[in-house]
Amino acid sequence: MNAPAEIRAVKAEEGESRYFNRELSWLAFNRRVLEEAGNVAHPLLERLRFLSISGSNLDEFFSVRVAGLKEQQLEGVEQHSYDGQTPAQQLDLISAEADALIADQQASWVELSGLLAEAGVAVVTANALSGADREWLATYLAEQILPVLTPQAIDPSHPFPFVPHLGYALVFAMVDPADGEEVSEVLMIPASVPRFIRLPGKASRYLAIDEALGAHLDLLFPGFDLIGAGAFRVLRDTDLEIEDDAEDLVRHFRSAIKQRRRGRVIRLEFASGTPQSLEALCREGLDAEHALIAEYSGFIGISDLGQLVDREDRPALKFAPYTPRFPERIKEHGGDCFAAIRAKDIVIHHPYESFDVVVAFLRQAASDPDVVAIKQTLYRAGKQSAIVDALVAAAENGKSVTAVVELKARFDEEQNILWASRLERAGVQVVYGFTQWKTHAKVSMVVRREGGAFRTYCHFGTGNYHPTTARIYTDLSFFTASKRAARDAAKLFNFISGYVPPKGLELLAMSPVNLREKLSGWIDSEIANAKAGKPAAIWAKMNSLVDPGIIEKLYEASEAGVKIELIIRGICCLKPGIPGMSTNIRVKSIVGRFLEHSRVWCFANGARLPHRKARLFISSADWMPRNLDRRVEIAVPLENPTVHAQVLDQVMVANLIDNEQSWSLDRTGAYTRVLPGKKPFNLHTYFMTNPSLSGRGQALEGKKVPKLRLEQGG
Repeated sequence: MNAPAEIRAVKAEEGESRYFNRELSWLAFNRRVLEEAGNVAHPLLERLRFLSISGSNLDEFFSVRVAGLKEQQLEGVEQHSYDGQTPAQQLDLISAEADALIADQQASWVELSGLLAEAGVAVVTANALSGADREWLATYLAEQILPVLTPQAIDPSHPFPFVPHLGYALVFAMVDPADGEEVSEVLMIPASVPRFIRLPGKASRYLAIDEALGAHLDLLFPGFDLIGAGAFRVLRDTDLEIEDDAEDLVRHFRSAIKQRRRGRVIRLEFASGTPQSLEALCREGLDAEHALIAEYSGFIGISDLGQLVDREDRPALKFAPYTPRFPERIKEHGGDCFAAIRAKDIVIHHPYESFDVVVAFLRQAASDPDVVAIKQTLYRAGKQSAIVDALVAAAENGKSVTAVVELKARFDEEQNILWASRLERAGVQVVYGFTQWKTHAKVSMVVRREGGAFRTYCHFGTGNYHPTTARIYTDLSFFTASKRAARDAAKLFNFISGYVPPKGLELLAMSPVNLREKLSGWIDSEIANAKAGKPAAIWAKMNSLVDPGIIEKLYEASEAGVKIELIIRGICCLKPGIPGMSTNIRVKSIVGRFLEHSRVWCFANGARLPHRKARLFISSADWMPRNLDRRVEIAVPLENPTVHAQVLDQVMVANLIDNEQSWSLDRTGAYTRVLPGKKPFNLHTYFMTNPSLSGRGQALEGKKVPKLRLEQGG
């Protein structure tokens, strides 16, 4: 696969932008994901999983980001992006880069399908089937598949069927020999029908559903002659329009979700060889006049290849299973989370340490007779949520329980409405937060009666209360019994539930209240230290860096002499290493077995990093306008020495010295894979094999955690 030489920040003749284009930077990130499909260090099925993920990522990109730009273009909006592009210019650039990415996805599938066949997992064609295979397939289709399918003729009395977002369908031109009349047929493949059929026998052989149906059209259209055939896939605009003056937010979202299913067609993908007449029929029937049209010579719907990964039980072709550790410190307190937190602050590093400790914290709160109240934010909780179960149990046990359920969590809106209904039925006070802002902060607060007074225990997280993503996302969970944290957390919940402005925050920084101001101030402090000749440095880890105000502040710090190390997994609009602008800024991206998701910010504070004097924060926020201005987010300082050392000296240093999963961003926008050299270091392997500092407990004190040094990774 050939990576593009650079991310084009602006057209060549303009060439003065101080930022990379956001959309092209995202495409560059998805290319890094795709490159992992070619990484021979990964098992074959994991490589296929990366290919599938790159496909689902691209689908979402088209249905959200491209859909927004397309709408601006159609409405004649000439709003320029931060790098100076109009919507039309961005769509042109996106189209070129996306087409190249899609071509490389297809090339990757060709390569991987061949390697998988050699390893005993074959995707075969209908032409390769034996007589016995064909006989079995005909019976299977007739009994298991055809009852689910509904061929639909297209004529004045049979309008073109609705095809949902990500819908896949076959289209045929047929003729009835009895009267010579032509008929067009559309055959939707419902989501309940798998894209691949496993053929009988010990060998793992799969046949794509379109191949299977194409080989037995006589079952679908007996007596008809085939003139032409094709396949297509639909991507729709999936963004929701939220009305600020909605009288009933839940009812509004239920209506908006229904409307989203029928959103404008943004992209229409055809299989190569689909007759022009059938393509025209589909475009007209789907009202896709303004849609982006693409023709595929390979497999349509790369994201569906993940079904092969899930169905194949081949341990040798997948990552070795990993079982997260449960923190020893909590075990030493007999599983009493409150006793362990009361003794000392603790950080849990997911997925290396189990998300079960967060669940245990809430389950203990639900059953503890001394707990009087629980307050909890829920952004994404998944379809099977032990967190929701614990909150329901707490309410049923007579606790005062408040849940802030965010209805605007994209693609989880419907699930969150269901959770909200269940929580309300159990007696939980459900709050939906602000209409115009998303509540993205991850906070849990438990109030417990102890010794005639109340003590509050808090959990602050960088990730969602989601049991599935907690196994594959790297995130940090911070538990504390700090009185300052408790008072600030209470103000946060009062802000969301009662619109009470949080005055006099003691520990937390909160957006949209003061987080932008605080962040700028911390950067200013480093600038002042650099100008005074003191050590000055910033280390920051996040998913995306987009905000132009913060980027300009980082540019200012760089030119004042502040050494800046940024670990940005996804979008980065900042241009590093440009003399006179960003001389002292380095940017890297890490893409590997786990998805880097934690947000950590570190400011040297007059010391040489890493150092115990450094200001250190974990956060729910990326450095994007939406996080700083249009969401409820928090940044939490880590002050306990052990916790501080774990996050700064372990987590951040490991991220900086990783050289087996890292990419370096240069001034042109090109990402280059870092070479391990003589001292290979993989941060995911390191954390899978070493206990954390704050959660390790006395039982592990004799086992030294290897001390990391910045020069260790070479």
